[in-house]
Amino acid sequence: MKKQVDGKLRQEQKTSQPVTEWTGPYLEFRQVSKIYQMGDVEIRALNKTSFTIERGELVVILGQSGAGKTTALNILGGMDRVTSGSFQMEGQEITALKERELIRYRREKIGFVFQFYNLIQNLTALENVELAVQLCKDYLDPQTALEQVGLGDRKNNFPSQLSGGEQQRVAIARAIAKKPKLLLCDEPTGALDYVTGKQILRLLEKMCRKERMTVVIVTHNSAIAPMADKVIHFKNGRVEDIKLNRQPKSIDELEW
Repeated sequence: MKKQVDGKLRQEQKTSQPVTEWTGPYLEFRQVSKIYQMGDVEIRALNKTSFTIERGELVVILGQSGAGKTTALNILGGMDRVTSGSFQMEGQEITALKERELIRYRREKIGFVFQFYNLIQNLTALENVELAVQLCKDYLDPQTALEQVGLGDRKNNFPSQLSGGEQQRVAIARAIAKKPKLLLCDEPTGALDYVTGKQILRLLEKMCRKERMTVVIVTHNSAIAPMADKVIHFKNGRVEDIKLNRQPKSIDELEW
């Protein structure tokens, strides 16, 4: 009997088809709508929005306040659910994930960088990064992550002892230490001066180009757009225009 079972297993292994890589869009929004109910009033943050993002792209999502860009970012990051439509990553239907699966998706695949850093004030730079990776199975050494953003010598400083740009770099180190597939940045230069803002953009570009990380930057600053591979313009909850930059500009060329 055992030989027969073993033979069956061997035959199944022999005839099994090789696993093929996903060849469709890396990220895809299909007719996504998001409606918030405010009493008797419906707020349509997204209205049948569609776009794709490829693996390793640096994407800028542009739009004025209320255009729907942050809502789209929250759905990409698994922090919000769609009202209708479909959002997929590598063909997996993220909109169909149960809450526990969605937590795992956020934990293992997504890195977040926010405008106002969101660091814990009574933890050092190193401790802020260490906290972020405690629940991750595969992660980058927190010290190494800080070194990658140029803060290896400031690891024992508290956020109050760091400049705004340094705090934002800690936030980026915290995000990349998780080894995310997708790095989502919500107005990452909004609270920074011009020179520091450019330093942060160079760092995000490095993560994309050298680490092959997919980076999405949400901003209202159109001057940032030329650095991206793809620019998605949002207006009134819809994608108004999508532009591909065949030759993205150097950050040194950007002015605002």
